[in-house]
Amino acid sequence: MRANLRASLKLTSHSFSLHIHSACTIRSSSSFSTAQKEKTFFESANKDQMITRLCNENKFNEALQILCEQRRLKEAIQLLERPETRPSATVFSTLLRICIDNRALEEGKRIHKSMKCSGFRPGVVISNRILDFYCKCDKPFDAHNLFVEMPERDLCSWNIMVSGFAKLGLIDEARKLFDEMPEKDNFSWTAMISGYVRQNKPECALELYRVMQRDENFKCNKFTISSALAASASASVQSLRLGKEIHGHIVRTGLDSDAVVWSALSDMYGKCGSVDEARHIFDRTKDKDVVSWTAMIDRYFGDGRWEEAFLLFSCLMESGIRPNDFTFAGVLNACAHQTTEHFGKQVHGYMTRIGFDPLSFAASALVHMYAKCGSVDSAYKVFKRLPKPDVVSWTSLINGYAQNGQPSEALQLFDLLLKSGTQPDHITFVGVLSACTHAGLVDKGLEYFYSIKDKHCLTHTADHYACVIDLLSRFGRFKEAEEIISQMPMKPDKFLWASLLGGCRVHGNVELAKRAAEALFEIEPENAATYVTIANVYATAGKWTEVAKIRQVMEEKGVVKKPGISWINLQRKDYVFLVGDKSHPRSKEIYEFLGELWRRMKEEGYVPDIDNVLHDVEEEQKEQNLSYHSEKLAVAFGIIASPPGTQIKIFKNLRTCVDCHTAIKYISKIEERRIIVRDSSRFHCFEGGSCSCKDYW
Repeated sequence: MRANLRASLKLTSHSFSLHIHSACTIRSSSSFSTAQKEKTFFESANKDQMITRLCNENKFNEALQILCEQRRLKEAIQLLERPETRPSATVFSTLLRICIDNRALEEGKRIHKSMKCSGFRPGVVISNRILDFYCKCDKPFDAHNLFVEMPERDLCSWNIMVSGFAKLGLIDEARKLFDEMPEKDNFSWTAMISGYVRQNKPECALELYRVMQRDENFKCNKFTISSALAASASASVQSLRLGKEIHGHIVRTGLDSDAVVWSALSDMYGKCGSVDEARHIFDRTKDKDVVSWTAMIDRYFGDGRWEEAFLLFSCLMESGIRPNDFTFAGVLNACAHQTTEHFGKQVHGYMTRIGFDPLSFAASALVHMYAKCGSVDSAYKVFKRLPKPDVVSWTSLINGYAQNGQPSEALQLFDLLLKSGTQPDHITFVGVLSACTHAGLVDKGLEYFYSIKDKHCLTHTADHYACVIDLLSRFGRFKEAEEIISQMPMKPDKFLWASLLGGCRVHGNVELAKRAAEALFEIEPENAATYVTIANVYATAGKWTEVAKIRQVMEEKGVVKKPGISWINLQRKDYVFLVGDKSHPRSKEIYEFLGELWRRMKEEGYVPDIDNVLHDVEEEQKEQNLSYHSEKLAVAFGIIASPPGTQIKIFKNLRTCVDCHTAIKYISKIEERRIIVRDSSRFHCFEGGSCSCKDYW
């Protein structure tokens, strides 16, 4: 006994020494006043002296209570495990609560074991605390073993087990216990219904919700209602009718004043495609938080209502509520999708003013936005300020360089990524392979392609195969391309066949082009681009009968080429042009300037590419049709509406045609302008009469 007591005193004496060292450290801190330091030091020292004294007097329970107050868990457990210690129920309860708060599994198990060894018989309250501890530490079956052994259980015991199994995905076990419950309350029903929702079983959740509604002993609360709304809005259900029924129930029962319910209602309407109803709920919600704002903005983006989303974000910034990383990332990704760089810059400015976290994913979204909008220099500046760029930031910049005609920079950046220790992902290699394609590095690209699996232990995706086929077919290496296609573990997709068809168009491989086109006709028979491209291949080869057949098929199937649209942003305003468009207020000036450009271009050696104009009209009419394509109109307007030497950036919804590509090269040289055109394929940077894509896109 005396030996044990000496060991205990040695333990507490050691703790006392450590605590004095800790207190001395506190005393040296500049953040405390001298008085505060002294007070903290003496209080800590007094506590340890008190613990030592209590242990000397065999008052271990009181010593444990002090250790619990100071949350000194390990020291408390060491004292608890002494055979002469007889802790109270309060001490056990407090220690278990500390274990739950810290998810301290091993320490909690030791406390549970000490109960058994000391002969302590926990009542239902302490037993429930142990059940809760095991469930929250992801050990539901340990909890269930105790649950089975408990001589007495109350409603709380059952609820802990049902909730624990449901939250950990053991939904069948949860339902079995739920059905066995001798009595239930609102928590029981809500735990089970929300468990079904989390496990993507909305039909079961709604079925149980209906059963609950039929039982007059229970009244749905805000959490039950929110779970039912989430179930009705799930991907497999998406029942607006059912959601409206629940909405009606909410109004009748008076739950329509609760912010949680309003948020769930708005989410339900948004996911069921009724964005206007979601906005109506949003506007009526009081005390909207940043989560509500972000969700509503994302609903607009998801529905393709970009302007309304951007406008709502502007309202958020004026509301005094600070956007979070999710808000910024969503808006910046939308800016990237819509190439609205001017708005993205405003968001960037706002983020800088309020001080955003450079380690957050919102910072990565900034890099992505600038890269997708063709401002790779700006993307690089943001990237360089990131203390530790993640793989998304690296990949966005690599892809940005590749898409903007800077393949060398893309590959150099990839080497830096590998040296940094960051693991590249599947999307990173899409940028790397694209860079090799535009740099003409066929063998290097093949080396990267095979390294994806052999060196980096990733699997080849359909995108990787499309990239390598693009790489090979661009340079006429069709035999190798066909070999890779034949060995693919998955069925070739439309992007791969389109890449092969594009290479065949450049090299005049009619037979392979026909095969690629036939595959594309099966995958997406309504895509006019395939018909036009294969018709161009036939036209270049002089196969006019085949051209006529393609045109006939298009007419029979009602396939119409999507109209080309080009736009330019000047002074934060978008100007949109269609082919032959004369709706712009300065149309007369634009057409006169184009006419002058046309004359000067021909003097420089420009010859219109009329081979691919598939219209039965005279040569002169074909030239006239070409001269008023939407991107030419947008470029002409950009030149006359901006100071000399200013860079012009044009966006187009379709792949730019060969003639426009050639013409803009001449225009960049004549006007001494840097002209950037982003079409559906990539960015083209025209400067001094050449293009960054090296005439392949």
